[in-house]
Amino acid sequence: MSDIGDWFKSIPFITRYWFAGSILVPLIGKLGLISPMYLVLWPENFFHKFQVWRPITSTLYFPVGPGTGFLYLVNLYFLYQYSTRLETGAFDGRPADYVFMLLFNWLCIVITGLMMDMQLLMIPLIMSVLYVWAQLNREMIVSFWFGTRFKACYLPWVILGFNYIIGGSVVNELIGNLVGHLYFFLMFKYPMDLGGRSFLSTPELLYRFLPNRRGGVSGFGAPPSRRPAAPEAGGGGGRHAWGAGFRLGDD
Repeated sequence: MSDIGDWFKSIPFITRYWFAGSILVPLIGKLGLISPMYLVLWPENFFHKFQVWRPITSTLYFPVGPGTGFLYLVNLYFLYQYSTRLETGAFDGRPADYVFMLLFNWLCIVITGLMMDMQLLMIPLIMSVLYVWAQLNREMIVSFWFGTRFKACYLPWVILGFNYIIGGSVVNELIGNLVGHLYFFLMFKYPMDLGGRSFLSTPELLYRFLPNRRGGVSGFGAPPSRRPAAPEAGGGGGRHAWGAGFRLGDD
């Protein structure tokens, strides 16, 4: 148990609470402590009965059962893997900026969910984070099932197909990718590559509660620096986690 506790404490702060909530809320629903009817997003109950908690619980809840358990575990892994990479990579030392990204993506997904009568928002938010990571590391080579390799920029679309095969909905993954693209375009692509104005900026209120830490490796507002690709050094065998990336030329 101490090993599990040490591992849990090693998870970055924001990812840790998101990850824990994504386990705790489905468990509460599974055990019947709270009816799942009160955890999903129903527009009528949200607007007319003022059940304002639903946008939050619907982002953390997933109906775990014999037909959905594997899909849930796969996406829980994606949450842990790519949220950790973003929080300790491009957003290292800048928790307020990372929380702002999550809030922006979450708000866009909630609005879309209310318009499209979507009850579960866990997968769209996870996919939006994965999409941002993939774009910030688009030239990185990632390894997926059966030894397939491709650039990270294709990973969200590969996972869209993978989740569909194992029982997911293309709509959830597609919305997540589109929201992730919207954030990446407004925060990075449009102001940096196209010379446009910056439409997104982290509110000062978030900096007061989550001040920047010294020692961050990447400045916010710019994708993490990429080293020029070098020829792949001697082939290393062994397994790779789904979507785990490595740079060509790294030892």
